[in-house]
Amino acid sequence: MKKDLDRLMEDQNIDALWITGGLQNNPDMVYFTGIQHVKQANLFKLRGRDPILYHLVDMEREEAAKTGLETHSYFSTKPLNEYLRKNNGDLSASIAARIKETMEEMDLTCGRVAISGMIDLSYGYSLIEQLKLILPKVEFISFLKDSVIAQARMTKSSLEVKHIRKMGKITTEVVDRVRCFLQEQIVTNDHLVFPDGTPITVKDVKSRIRLWLAELGADNPEDTIFAIGRDGGIPHNSGSPDDVIMVGKPIVFDIFPCEAGGGYFYDFTRTWCLGHASNEVTLLHQQVLNVHHRIIDELEVGQPFKKFQERTCQLFSETGHTTIADNSNTKKGYLHSVGHGLGMNVHEKPFSGITSAPDDLLIPGVVFTIEPGLYYPEKNMGVRIEDTIYLNENGQFEILADYPYDLVIPIKNHES
Repeated sequence: MKKDLDRLMEDQNIDALWITGGLQNNPDMVYFTGIQHVKQANLFKLRGRDPILYHLVDMEREEAAKTGLETHSYFSTKPLNEYLRKNNGDLSASIAARIKETMEEMDLTCGRVAISGMIDLSYGYSLIEQLKLILPKVEFISFLKDSVIAQARMTKSSLEVKHIRKMGKITTEVVDRVRCFLQEQIVTNDHLVFPDGTPITVKDVKSRIRLWLAELGADNPEDTIFAIGRDGGIPHNSGSPDDVIMVGKPIVFDIFPCEAGGGYFYDFTRTWCLGHASNEVTLLHQQVLNVHHRIIDELEVGQPFKKFQERTCQLFSETGHTTIADNSNTKKGYLHSVGHGLGMNVHEKPFSGITSAPDDLLIPGVVFTIEPGLYYPEKNMGVRIEDTIYLNENGQFEILADYPYDLVIPIKNHES
């Protein structure tokens, strides 16, 4: 949580955080500012002090003020044209000089500064190289993963959980609209069709998902997985747009929307068969559902998340399936980790898989997924079941949005 930041910064000998980019779709920035209509800004958080936000233009001053932070406008106090004049029109040198002056005003002229933010890589590299030349006593550091902010973001406040819970409600509402839409359709030759006889495709379903999410105040910037048959047997195959929706074929429906503007995510998966399911798919679904429920029942406070990945592999092995514990390159059976943290990124700490760190623990405040699955593309089937779980301050694990686990979705105009 944010209250842990100063301690985490001290533990890692970090004197300041510098986050750059917009105040939308920029998780580390939005963590401090909320979602605001500010296109570009710099936020500095010195250890032991409150964050300060520097935005570019006066036009965005009221949006910047909504952050509740101390704000300054570069346009009013440090207009770029003055720096361009001093630096013979060199844009990179001018922006670097302005940031140098900003840092000097905060007495940030030496020490370790951790950088983050969603900006163009080329721009960021050029800027940092310029700053290294004119601020030689400052060490700019970055993280491939597990940054100070990522560690703070791993545990959520009650307000953050409220946002995620709301996204869970929106997500399951959209899932239910999809279920109702499919149930109401006409079946012709085992295909779902519109009243005019046009086949219903994955593209038709996804277009409705996007519309319904937008109506409810959410985005799905990373798309939705709606994968039928063989496609569902490849975990991150998002589904072929022109595939026709058919009865009896398993559909992996994995939806992970976020608040509009890049806020908190939710992550949820169900596997459906419309009308009826084969015995083979029914057995696979039951095995995945059993492991899903078993893992949730066995979760323990304070344990490494990866412990439950190891347990998932064990349970699937006991039912005769190959897992990544047996063969890290397997293309069938159980292929991925059992879950991941969730927040302003759809995948964040704590992690349970190969990148799991010693501090990826199930401690009060974490929000994470449990999503076992089995995949057999050569048999035209895959099954995944996923819920998002919160470990509350009382040490209880709770699913943030309940929804039925039914495999078979009856079609009103079809006899199974």
